[in-house]
Amino acid sequence: MNEPIISVSGLRGTIGEQLTPPVAQRYVAALTTTLAPCTTVVVGRDGRSSGSMLGRVVAATLQAHGIDVVDLEVAATPTVGIEVRRLGAAAGVQISASHNPPQYNGLKLFGSDGRVLNRAAGETIRQAYDRHAERWVPVEQLGGYRVEPDPHAAHLEAVLATVDVDRIRQRRFRVLLDSNRGAGGLLGRRLLEALGCHVTVLGETPDGNFEHPPEPTAANLSHIGRGVAEERFDVVFCQDPDADRLAIIDEQGAYIGEEMTLALCLMQALPGRPGTVVTNCATSSISKIIAAQYDCRLVQSAVGEANVADCMIAEGAVFGGEGNGGPIDPRVGYVRDSFVGMARVLGLLATTGQTISSLVSTLPPLAIYKDKIPLDGLDLRRVIETLVQHFPQAQSSMPDGLKLEWPDRWLLVRGSNTEPIVRLIAEAPTADQAASLCREARSALGSA
Repeated sequence: MNEPIISVSGLRGTIGEQLTPPVAQRYVAALTTTLAPCTTVVVGRDGRSSGSMLGRVVAATLQAHGIDVVDLEVAATPTVGIEVRRLGAAAGVQISASHNPPQYNGLKLFGSDGRVLNRAAGETIRQAYDRHAERWVPVEQLGGYRVEPDPHAAHLEAVLATVDVDRIRQRRFRVLLDSNRGAGGLLGRRLLEALGCHVTVLGETPDGNFEHPPEPTAANLSHIGRGVAEERFDVVFCQDPDADRLAIIDEQGAYIGEEMTLALCLMQALPGRPGTVVTNCATSSISKIIAAQYDCRLVQSAVGEANVADCMIAEGAVFGGEGNGGPIDPRVGYVRDSFVGMARVLGLLATTGQTISSLVSTLPPLAIYKDKIPLDGLDLRRVIETLVQHFPQAQSSMPDGLKLEWPDRWLLVRGSNTEPIVRLIAEAPTADQAASLCREARSALGSA
């Protein structure tokens, strides 16, 4: 398989195989055909070792199409969105493969509104890519290039404006930040120090030499939890390489999971600013439970950051996000943002005077289990019909594929956008019950 994976908002692949300089050039050229001439595009990258090489390719391609480039160099994905808006740019390109292993990289595209591209805009660029669209310009029309001297300042200011900085500073929290040699340490340290924290950063140098597998899961972070209690850290924040996702380890060294990031943010945000909350339909029901505690409505969107952002705007939501550790605060930007998560969680600790573990203990125990089955010629519509018939007691809806809901559990069945598989995601009071729900669905489809 030598073709890159192209989704709604961008492209990714393995360096030297699926993602080569000609592929990056072709994709960026396709982007430029959707932009007006003589405009500006913001370019950033996470810390991967291949990022600087791809950055030069991206910048040169933009300039050769008559586009001015503002290079943020190493910056988090949400920072790119903020700089697109601040500079009035026509688009943004973030060079990142998110949580994928080091051999991967990718290009994530932003619109002029500072958001990750939605499906319609992404499909237009995909079509331009497929037909090798380009519009090279003569020498007198080449675009300019400059490096932004401090790409993090506006993002820092925006996040600090959402919390009571003085109250957090008074607590002098001891915080361990694991940036894992991605983009998050640069702004992460500045933010935590601005909030008066005693900060220790692991993997602060953004060189992409990950010290552990880059996705912030329990298995990948198990070594970090050891010794947390002895060091007397109040909280441990763990970012993915492009710093749009945040996982949390509590003061006892226990991994509380990415799903809890959004939940804790809502516990801090909704008392002072109640309103509609938007999550995707694969996010834990804990967010719905918290919203109900503050008489707030929760709306579910299709899976995907762009879909959550679209729904947030349509609903006038005060907060939103995804259960993969990606809170979205519209006062900062419609992009998943680990820095929003850190500030909100510290604000919650400062306001309540409780520990992370005590706050989590007040929430109902819920567990998510994920599975997948090959389509193998099955029609997805028939899959949905079969499961609706098999689970007649469940309330069914179609936010993104099929969602079956019971009072204390749910099952989401959706086709993958990038693979010929059906994804099964279940949540129940225990992990065994969630897994059992997926197994029953498999059995109903003849895939046990």
